[in-house]
Amino acid sequence: MEFELFPLIIVAVIIIAIAILFTFVPVALWISALAAGVRISIFTLIGMRLRRVVPRMVINPLIKAHKAGLDLQTNQLESHYLAGGNVDRVVNALIAAHRANIELSFERCAAIDLAGRDVLDAVQMSVNPKVIETPFIAGVAMDGIEVKAKARITVRANIDRLVGGAGEDTVIARVGEGVVSTIGSSKSHGDVLENPDLISQNVLSKGLDAGTAFEILSIDIADVDIGKNIGAILQTDQAEADKNIAQAKAEERRAMAVAQEQENIAKVEEMRARVVEAEAEVPRALAEALRSGNMGVMDYMNYQNILADTDMRDMISKLNKDDSDDSPDEHK
Repeated sequence: MEFELFPLIIVAVIIIAIAILFTFVPVALWISALAAGVRISIFTLIGMRLRRVVPRMVINPLIKAHKAGLDLQTNQLESHYLAGGNVDRVVNALIAAHRANIELSFERCAAIDLAGRDVLDAVQMSVNPKVIETPFIAGVAMDGIEVKAKARITVRANIDRLVGGAGEDTVIARVGEGVVSTIGSSKSHGDVLENPDLISQNVLSKGLDAGTAFEILSIDIADVDIGKNIGAILQTDQAEADKNIAQAKAEERRAMAVAQEQENIAKVEEMRARVVEAEAEVPRALAEALRSGNMGVMDYMNYQNILADTDMRDMISKLNKDDSDDSPDEHK
């Protein structure tokens, strides 16, 4: 019985060993590489497994590069994979550059990929330039009229400056600055409307692509619109501010006048109070004079007569004044 089970156990072990071998060793990938003319050892594939490299992520791009006529080594692709790069995209970029007669080495292509840029897109942009459209950029001419311009920038990727070069946002910002300065230096908004190509010429002459990952081929003004009359708005705001200042100063002067008037009224009231106080002392002084014998009864009577005569004269003068005021109405 034991001799009958022994062959079955051997067959099972062989099947399991073959399954493990085909699972751990990509034999099918090795056969595909040999069929494509890529000479690679089976032990190399086993070493990739041990180094935690997915063999198909290296071998398939290697086969693609070999068929395209590129001389790439397995160690180059494997090291780039271990560095966290995209091997397939790098190989595709090298093939595209080779087809377009663009000189691009594997080291530079790998550096661009590790820098976080899409190297394949950069190669394609070198062959087929890209058009970047800016939003409306507003500038104010010397006559105070706002002019809005929209530009279309045709750029080509500069592969030599992809690592460390500025991106599209910098190009758009620089072009916007050039458009604003060109509009601002124009004497009239009509000059900008008549010759929008002046903006393109002035912006291109400034070399705005320096330090960027692109080469500016052309700048075309797609649209020009008239905005607000900034000069008139500023003058209106200044006039409104001057009016508010004048009103504030007038209000200050009025408040000072009211305060001065109140002060004068207070002084008059104080003087009246003093007069009333002084008049109140007169009867007291008269009584003291009569009591002390400094003034007789006849003297007091003469004093009363003088007061009565004074009151009568005041009344007569008031009547005469009223008659003189009423005389013009009687003539009418």
